[in-house]
Amino acid sequence: MKRFLSSALGLGVMVALWLGGCASTQLNANWKDPAYRIHPTKVMVVGVSKKAVNRRIFEDEFVVQLKAHGIDAVASYMVLPDKKQDDQAVIAAKVKELGADSVLITRLVSKKTVKVYVPGMPYFPPPYYGRWSDYYGYGYREMYTPGYMAEEQYAIMETNLYDAANDSLIWAATSETEMSGADLSLIKEYVGIMVNNMSGYGLLNK
Repeated sequence: MKRFLSSALGLGVMVALWLGGCASTQLNANWKDPAYRIHPTKVMVVGVSKKAVNRRIFEDEFVVQLKAHGIDAVASYMVLPDKKQDDQAVIAAKVKELGADSVLITRLVSKKTVKVYVPGMPYFPPPYYGRWSDYYGYGYREMYTPGYMAEEQYAIMETNLYDAANDSLIWAATSETEMSGADLSLIKEYVGIMVNNMSGYGLLNK
């Protein structure tokens, strides 16, 4: 228990409600232990964040969606105060006390900025075809908005599922999400990607 908690809890702060839409979220990699042939029955969900509101929103959404798949899930903030987030012994004790057989940990790995060129767009004033002088003036006045360089920010996220009995990794996924908003519905979509991936590996009830 201490091994996986130390590797996860010591590493990050979530971006404030990272997500910008399902269409801009991509799974970079995902993996499941082929030797794990059952599915969890009770999961403690841990969001690694120094901001309490971020932690609660992500944990709550994972709990809702896991329960929709028939998994008993518990948000860690319900049983673990924010000031105890970095106390691995306390977390391990809570996992045991709750009878959780697995722990889901989600965190921000890194951020990256990508520069993209946005091309200019043509602009056409209202055409006048009645006289050649009007048409010539219209053609002369055809204009373009200038192109420009823009920056897009992406959050590299990691979500891991561990077996609480032996600290072994059951499933892992990394994703890349464009950070263009903080809409709660978009957070639901992101969590849905993670949960659906776990379901696809047979880890959850359909």
